[in-house]
Amino acid sequence: MKKILIVGSTGQIGSELGIKLRSIYGVDNVVCGYYKPPFPENFFELGPTVEIDATDAQQIADAVKTHKIDAIYNLAAILSATAEKNPKLGWDVGMNSLINCLDVAKEHECAVFTPSSIGAFGPTTPKDKTPQDTVQRPTTIYGITKVTGELISDYYFRRWGVDTRSVRFPGIISNLTMPGGGTTDYAVEIFYNAVKGENFVCPVKAGTYMDMMYMPDALDAAVQIMEADPSKLIHRNSFNIASMSFDPEMIYQAIKKHYPDFVMEYDVDPLKQAIADSWPNSLDDTCAREEWGWNPKYDLDKMTADMIEVLKHKIKKYG
Repeated sequence: MKKILIVGSTGQIGSELGIKLRSIYGVDNVVCGYYKPPFPENFFELGPTVEIDATDAQQIADAVKTHKIDAIYNLAAILSATAEKNPKLGWDVGMNSLINCLDVAKEHECAVFTPSSIGAFGPTTPKDKTPQDTVQRPTTIYGITKVTGELISDYYFRRWGVDTRSVRFPGIISNLTMPGGGTTDYAVEIFYNAVKGENFVCPVKAGTYMDMMYMPDALDAAVQIMEADPSKLIHRNSFNIASMSFDPEMIYQAIKKHYPDFVMEYDVDPLKQAIADSWPNSLDDTCAREEWGWNPKYDLDKMTADMIEVLKHKIKKYG
C-alpha cells in the first residue's frame, strides 16, 4: 500500500485506524474520509481529509482519483443493535458503500479492506471454537450485510481480480472512542462506569459469552491482513480472528481486581440479548494464524489494566 483512503474514518475503528496507518505509511499518504460529526479531536489538523458519503460512488471515485489511492479501507456501517431498529438504513449503508468501493477499486485497481464480524454467524452456527468455514445464517440485518459483503468481495476477486481482504472482528473494546450502537458495547461502557466510581447496569445476562478484542489488536489485524503475502492466502473474505472470550461476570471480576467496591447489576435488553444469543461464544482463528501470522497481544487481564490506566487520565482531563 502506498496511498490509502479510509471511508468512514470517524467511527470507533476508523478514528484509531487513521492514526495507526499514518504512523506506518506517513501522514500525507492516508486520507480520512468523513461524512458527518462528531469528529475526533483535531481531526482536520492531523492529515488530509475528504468529505465522502459512502453511498455516493462518485464521491469515492473522485477521492481515489484526486489522491491517487491504491488501497481503500471501507468502514462504513450501521452497527448491530442500531441497524435492527432501522433495517433499511442498515442495508443501504452496509451494502451500498461496499459495492461502491468495489466498483471504484475495479476501475482504479485498488485493494479493498472491509471488516466482517462475528455477526456474520447465526444461531445454527457451532457456538464454541466456530470454524473458519461453517454455516452462516445470521438473523440480524447487520449479520446479513456482513455475509453478503464476504460473498460479493470474493466475487469481485474471482471475477475481476480486485484484491479484496477481510477479517471477522469480534466485539471491539476501545479507550479512545465511545461505542456506537453495537451489541458488545457493554464491554466498553463498563470501564467508564468503574473508573468514574459509578455502578454499571449490564444489558446482557451472566453467562453470555462473546468474542472480544482490544483495539490495538484489531488495528494490527487490519494492517497485517492487507500486508499479507497474497500467495499464502487460501481464504480472503473473511478470516476469523480472536483474542479473548468472556461473559459479563468475567469482565466484572477482572475490573474488581482494580476497583474492589465496583458494583454491577443486570437489566437485560431483549434486543441485545437476542442478538448476542445468536452469535458464537468463541472463534477458531487457526487459518488467520497459519496464512498470515495473526497473533494477538492482549488477554482480558492485560486489556483491563491498560483500559483503566488510559481512562483514568482521560476522565481526569475531560470528565
